[in-house]
Amino acid sequence: MEQDFSLDHKFCQFDDRITVKDGTVIEGYASFFGDEDRGGDIVEKGAYAASLKRLSAEGRQVRMLWQHDPTQPIGVWDEVREDARGLYVKGRLLDTVERAREAAALLEANAIDGLSIGYRTLKAVKNDKGQRLLKELELWEVSLVTFPMLSSARVGAKGETLAQDDLRELAAAFKDARREMTRM
Repeated sequence: MEQDFSLDHKFCQFDDRITVKDGTVIEGYASFFGDEDRGGDIVEKGAYAASLKRLSAEGRQVRMLWQHDPTQPIGVWDEVREDARGLYVKGRLLDTVERAREAAALLEANAIDGLSIGYRTLKAVKNDKGQRLLKELELWEVSLVTFPMLSSARVGAKGETLAQDDLRELAAAFKDARREMTRM
């Protein structure tokens, strides 16, 4: 008899008695429209709109995970929205979750600051440069990560205001430096 070694995952839905208390507030952009990520993908404006609308209509929310690990939720996103620049998120790391406390400490020490999206591509096209233009995405989660795929996707903690233009300039400088290094 053949044995099945595939992993099973079981999930349970909690009722309304579960409450969330204030934790470390974080915010930032998990995605910028028009910016190329390290995989050559570019998210177009409006790519998240249908997914966010669907989640809202179903009473569900985008999950906050640690390093894209579905077994490690670390907080809640209280606000997830598209604006003119990209996908803005604001939420709380839960101080009752050990990994969230660790994440808060790492954020405070500037050891991590990356945000990254977990999604399924619904509509995309290739442009003449071979880049994938992502037109519609089903957004599942936004994770705190060490190395984001989109280098400009960063978080600020405790009400810190992000200087997005500075981050974009820095990301562009790194991109230019990498390009120059590959020419050598």
